[in-house]
Amino acid sequence: MPCPSRRQFLFTAAGAALTAAKPAFAAKRSHSDLVSLGNSGVKVSRLALGTGTFSGRVQRELGQPAFTRLVRHAYDQGVRFFETADAYNGMPIMLGEALKGLPRDSYKLMTKYRLRDTDDPKTTIDRFRRELQTDYFDILLLHCVRSPKWPEDTLKLQDTFSEAKQKKVVLSHGASVHGLQGLRQFPANKWLDVALFRTNHAGIKMDSMALTDTEDIGSVDEVFSTAKAVHSRGVGVLGMKLIGEGRFTTPEDREKAMQKVFKSGVVDAVTIGFKSTAEVDEAIERMNRALNS
Repeated sequence: MPCPSRRQFLFTAAGAALTAAKPAFAAKRSHSDLVSLGNSGVKVSRLALGTGTFSGRVQRELGQPAFTRLVRHAYDQGVRFFETADAYNGMPIMLGEALKGLPRDSYKLMTKYRLRDTDDPKTTIDRFRRELQTDYFDILLLHCVRSPKWPEDTLKLQDTFSEAKQKKVVLSHGASVHGLQGLRQFPANKWLDVALFRTNHAGIKMDSMALTDTEDIGSVDEVFSTAKAVHSRGVGVLGMKLIGEGRFTTPEDREKAMQKVFKSGVVDAVTIGFKSTAEVDEAIERMNRALNS
């Protein structure tokens, strides 16, 4: 075989060097990517379909057939994370019916436990499973912690959740928060696998010092700095209220909220309550733009 000329050799070497130096294009990120929630071992799609707009009223009023079509549309678009709560008055039953027949290992399911529930917690968790037609929950949260003493006040519930986790009835556990007094207890809490925070760019329906929900503008800076501290410890962080519970009526505000949350780098996934397939499609478009801009 003849040896290459010096000119051929230099041309080939230069081409190889250019190829090696060329940066690889980063794969586009998507709403449908399965992302790890900290060290919990649970992976969820970045976008979840929520069922709690105005305590579920918006989704309830769709009726079962329309709600099922909404859930199936989201599923077909790659949304494989669905969330509800006992406080959403009938929505767990509607969600269970909407998901009926879909392979259970093809989606993730989160529900939330009312702190004022007076039944035996194990009985309540079993009821949750019947209503949602599932053997297990990927995530079970204490719902709407507010008090600065919530870590001590909920110790028995935490123990029950931990026991359920050992039995694989629950794969991860944590809490959702409404208020800065409850929020400030999250960074030091070692029981949390997952934390659900109210997150947007404007503080609408976000955490303030009040112990009840008010129209006060919440502290965007403190919420996101707390999310950063929690996330750095390996706790999965979920965001909610990206549409300000429907207050962000302009496309510009919805865009800013999505950009704020996903540019922060401390929110793994978000849940949004939808009432139409068009809203699902819009959220997907905005999220994918925020993830790749």
